[in-house]
Amino acid sequence: MARRVGFAIFERLASWFSMMIRYKVLLSSLLLGGSISQSWGQAGKPAEPAGPLVIGAYGLGSFVVAHTPSVKHLSVSHPTGVELNVQRQTNGSAPWHAWYRYPKIGFALTYYDYHNPVLGQSYAAGVYINKSFWRTRRQELNFRIGTGVGYFPQAYDRETNHKNTIVSSRLNATIQTRLEYDVALSERVGLLLGLGLNHYSNGATSKPNFGINLPTVLLGLNYHQQRPFSPLPIGEAALMPPDVGRSFLEISTTAGVKQLDVQNSQKYWVNSVTVAAGRRVNRKSNLVVGLEGFYDRSLAAELRDTARTTDNLPDVKKAGVYLGHELLFGRLAFVSHLGFYVYNPYKSNKFYYERLGLKYFFTERFFGNIDLKVHRGAADVVECRLGMRL
Repeated sequence: MARRVGFAIFERLASWFSMMIRYKVLLSSLLLGGSISQSWGQAGKPAEPAGPLVIGAYGLGSFVVAHTPSVKHLSVSHPTGVELNVQRQTNGSAPWHAWYRYPKIGFALTYYDYHNPVLGQSYAAGVYINKSFWRTRRQELNFRIGTGVGYFPQAYDRETNHKNTIVSSRLNATIQTRLEYDVALSERVGLLLGLGLNHYSNGATSKPNFGINLPTVLLGLNYHQQRPFSPLPIGEAALMPPDVGRSFLEISTTAGVKQLDVQNSQKYWVNSVTVAAGRRVNRKSNLVVGLEGFYDRSLAAELRDTARTTDNLPDVKKAGVYLGHELLFGRLAFVSHLGFYVYNPYKSNKFYYERLGLKYFFTERFFGNIDLKVHRGAADVVECRLGMRL
């Protein structure tokens, strides 16, 4: 009983964060974390003034993309929704603000009505980065990218909602990419026009999980506390961090859960251990190389289910080496790895794997990650990592 409760709790936590680390859209939450780390290495210094706020309210119009034949029966309606958000303009109070040319950091609440009884509605809360490519006194052209948590009251259920092959768990991660144009109607109020894509998925923690993609047009208003804003003077800390050119060694371990298929709802633990070496090569980047071992208990269950005999089954443990990059924002980093299996007796997948994730340093030595391990673009497992820098 305790084991089932533990799996259930872990599944819910993993669902919250799973797709936050899929592909490059994770850049948003990384930059967001940089704003939290303004005090990193600045103990005893007075706090810098916060940047001005931008508050927005938008209407949303969308459609469901039939990205696989299994979801075509759900791509028949035109979802509509509402978004409320608040953004903080970065102003140079943390070194990375100037490195990335003063983006905005935001928090959004998003609601969709899918006008489809199978899908129902969804509610989401997310964080994002909004980067200006072109800015004048009255106009802005921004690219927004973000991530968060989505809730679907009407998820897949084998008995009551078996047609919902898109969303298999009530809690999902959400990912947003968006192009926005803001033009001033008055000194403080701007008209917002946008075109974006919203994605919801649980990262294969539960199945079926094809995910839902929502191309979206939006129209709304922004209230600007200050327009245009004026950044703080650039300090010496923004020029070159002291650890550029230094090497480091890290050890870490991960835990995750996964489901084999729709028929088998049992969850299986997946664990790994990693030793990695790296070097900070400039203000924004670490390069890393690592050696790791994996133990996926779902593969043992898969072998038992499909083998004619249980004698001399191949070893399901795996070992791999990887090359990686970390994009840095204070205590936070966007992690991307490309790995190759060097020990893989049970070839349940290709010889290589990818990993994308978020890494956060709780102290100068101890860190945690939320990572998504991927095989050829398909989610394999969400990894929750704890580690130490030596």
